[in-house]
Amino acid sequence: MTENDTDQSPKTTPTFSELGLDTKILEALTESGYTHPTPIQADAIPEALRGRDVLGIAQTGTGKTASFVLPVIHRLARGRARARMPRSLILAPTRELAAQVSEQFEKYGKNHKLSMALLIGGVSFADQDAKLTRGVDVLIATPGRLLDHHERGKLLLTGLEVMVVDEADRMLDMGFIPDLERIFKLTPFTRQTLFFSATMPPEIQRLTDQFLSAPARIEVAKPATTAKTITQRIARLPSGEDKLKRAALRHLVETAENLKNGIIFCNRKKNVDVIAKSLQEHGFDARPIHGDLPQSFRTETLQMFRDGGLKLLVASDVAARGLDIPDVSHVFNFSVPINADDYVHRIGRTGRAGRLGHAVMLVTPDDGKAFDAVLKVTGLDKIEEHDISALLDDWNGAARPPEKGRNNRRGGPNKKEASSSRPTSNKGRDRRDDRHDDGPADPVVGFGDHTPDFLLKEMS
Repeated sequence: MTENDTDQSPKTTPTFSELGLDTKILEALTESGYTHPTPIQADAIPEALRGRDVLGIAQTGTGKTASFVLPVIHRLARGRARARMPRSLILAPTRELAAQVSEQFEKYGKNHKLSMALLIGGVSFADQDAKLTRGVDVLIATPGRLLDHHERGKLLLTGLEVMVVDEADRMLDMGFIPDLERIFKLTPFTRQTLFFSATMPPEIQRLTDQFLSAPARIEVAKPATTAKTITQRIARLPSGEDKLKRAALRHLVETAENLKNGIIFCNRKKNVDVIAKSLQEHGFDARPIHGDLPQSFRTETLQMFRDGGLKLLVASDVAARGLDIPDVSHVFNFSVPINADDYVHRIGRTGRAGRLGHAVMLVTPDDGKAFDAVLKVTGLDKIEEHDISALLDDWNGAARPPEKGRNNRRGGPNKKEASSSRPTSNKGRDRRDDRHDDGPADPVVGFGDHTPDFLLKEMS
């Protein structure tokens, strides 16, 4: 099984019951409708159950989360947690991914009496301290918040039995490698380590050479670049002018066929804020998500999107990585991704589990090299062009197209609704956590009553 899809494994693969997992885990898997593991689960789980270190090279969507969740639950079935000394530690690069890992533990560990704590930013230290004081079997954390608790004297890692590092290459991108090294040195050398990364750049290889002991190396083939159920298109623009790109995005959303919901991807956090705000001002049901927004707002936004209470989610790559949102009808790429592999990840948010999906990307003359890289990584000769001639005719016939439903620069017909979904800035949060959550820091843009002048100018 994957974190998101139903079992589609070949019948020649073993069943979960053949991997050596205890009966309570098998019962939880059966109740969830899973019988056959994915390739990485079939290879990694038996090695982990033998107590070996595991180096798993696999991307999101291959089922890697269960590859470490299931054996950790199995191992912790016997024993008891002690105050401030967790028995297992799972490190994730972002708050959202950490929260999803915790959901997996709750789902497959429901027949076990394991205690769990989630250490992420945007949540009260006091609440987290209280759980640590009682003792936890499973500790799931982002590196920054974990070290904050340790420095405050609230956490000891000397009792760890098993440590998991998830999406190590993303931690490298986000600048967490020094923190990872420090955390490793706080743990006992007798621990078992399960280490997962989609790629193995030299810095990650150095880390595994230093801290893993004769690991079982398990590498699964890169998933099919793009699902056949996804209709891919590009919309070519004559320039990269921001106002034209935003107008084109609104046009694509308005004219999209069978639009149930959509994720709009941007390369930078500043663009996420500007686009979400602009869409709200034009009457669209949209919210942003990135690392500089308060955790409560991010959690609420994701839940609204999952539950169908939000139509458009404007996101950065890091904030959206690994999100388990199984039924997304459309993906809009406001920007051609800087890393071509991110294109596959972005559009993979739609067309899941056999559903039909739609993906469209804005391409400007400045995107030549980045777009060529996308074609290369997908193995496509070309991507069908979406007809936006009507928009371009309007644009060329006026200084800018008519701005539908915009009554003034601060409002619009949906002003009241938009204001209700404006988060406050999160500048005052704890010192470390998610400081690299979306790469190099852009200005933090709040959506309070005093929207910054530069943002108003951007949207005008």
